[in-house]
Amino acid sequence: MPASRNILVLYTGGTIGMQQSSEGLMPASGFAGRLREQQNQQPPLTLPDWQFRELLPPIDSANMNQTNWLAMVEAIRAGVEQHHCDGILVLHGTDTLAYSAAALSFLLLGFEVPVILTGAMLPAGVSGSDAWDNLFGAMQALHAGVEPGVHLYFSGKLMPGVRASKLGTATLDAFGISPRLRRSERAPKIPSALDYRQPRRPVNLAVLPLYPGMQASQLRALLASGVQGLLLECYGSGTGPADDAELLAVLKEAHARGVVLAAISQCPQGHVEFDIYAAGSKLAASGLISGGGMTREAALGKLFALLGAGLSQAEVEHWFALDLCGERAA
Repeated sequence: MPASRNILVLYTGGTIGMQQSSEGLMPASGFAGRLREQQNQQPPLTLPDWQFRELLPPIDSANMNQTNWLAMVEAIRAGVEQHHCDGILVLHGTDTLAYSAAALSFLLLGFEVPVILTGAMLPAGVSGSDAWDNLFGAMQALHAGVEPGVHLYFSGKLMPGVRASKLGTATLDAFGISPRLRRSERAPKIPSALDYRQPRRPVNLAVLPLYPGMQASQLRALLASGVQGLLLECYGSGTGPADDAELLAVLKEAHARGVVLAAISQCPQGHVEFDIYAAGSKLAASGLISGGGMTREAALGKLFALLGAGLSQAEVEHWFALDLCGERAA
């Protein structure tokens, strides 16, 4: 794990750089100057050299979307390929920080430079803010040496980007790692179609939790909206209303016309194993593939990366079932 000496700081917006407005906290530009001023005021820190880029306009991460993810990938690649950076630090809002970390984990498969995402629960400059601790902590981690791949740094912890989730809002220690890993088959190699150099396109994805009383007509309406991939959040180990023949028929019809249907567990420590209960087996027979113990963030990011690469339904199902970068395997 060689030390990063020249990093790109990529600012996307978020709480870390927000400033007060008449409507409340708003994303603001000009963060590079604030960062340089704060660094000069700090006790001597062992930090890499850095260059700064903003994705404009800076956004509240609640507005994050697939187009923003693709713009991040483009900027990250440019930082390495054109400006010779050997480490990347992405400054990002916390609401969708884990989603972006997971998505970038799959969009940057094969990328040989470490990428860290961080943010803050309180804006830089506010009393008690965690902004500078997180930012300079991430910089120090890169300078000490971080293995290639995508990571999330928060409250002194370096976490795999593909396993992290936001757990709360009441404390500064807001992120943790999902505990629901089980051993899973690792892909023997990353297919060329999923290499970070391959272009991606936006994908119509949907996430739907199962709940008592859900109507087949509601599911049909969602799937009729042009959805290419549906992430179904099932009960427990992957069960659902298996006695609802109409709902199962809707799933089968969608699968038959090419929609990718994936399942994860609603339980924070859940793991999908369809064959434990008959209610799970019937869902699997309708065309659902198991997401194992993947988080919502990881499963959604993986579906985007696979479908966005233009893979067929069968190809997506094949690679979704294998571990690509630690999302499924212990």
